[in-house]
Amino acid sequence: MTNPNNSDLEPLTRVQILVVMGVTALILLMVAKVWQKLDSVTLLPWELSFQAILWGLGLALLIILSSSLIYRLWPAYRHSADSYLELVLKPLTWSDLIWLGLLPGLSEELLFRGVMLSALGLNLGALIISSCIFGILHMSGSQQWPYAIWATIVGLMLGYAALITNNLLVPIIAHIVTNICSSLLWKMGNKLGFPSN
Repeated sequence: MTNPNNSDLEPLTRVQILVVMGVTALILLMVAKVWQKLDSVTLLPWELSFQAILWGLGLALLIILSSSLIYRLWPAYRHSADSYLELVLKPLTWSDLIWLGLLPGLSEELLFRGVMLSALGLNLGALIISSCIFGILHMSGSQQWPYAIWATIVGLMLGYAALITNNLLVPIIAHIVTNICSSLLWKMGNKLGFPSN
């Protein structure tokens, strides 16, 4: 992805953002499926239950509130998040935010928590490695390191939830809800003239 801090670059269009999201989701899903087949990885179970939904929603709320706090307290993160979200969210319509929740929420969770965490051993080392790679994936330029650090922390939270619940649906729900709610809050805040992450 381009560096949003470079004012010489033209912003991406809505169609470009949607295509990048779709292609990225397909690539992550293909990598997950190939890795799963080549390494005979057994995924964590996906069990739809009231408890899984509550865990996912609770984790999403924790991530959103934590992000809001960090946004207010850490200026480098605030600048990094605003640059990243300006690049990604500004061209999107309100209804596009559903895709922004679903595509990364499903594909990233399948790869990072479903396949990678399982393949690396479902332990603390696997959690740290998969979370660091998840954070790096969210770094769109050298100035985006605070956003990548936050994404790594979120990866740790999502991975830990997968480990303690033994249910891949928990981080999937949390990821989708976090992306949609955070995007809605950011777009509403910018429509009103102030950022609200």
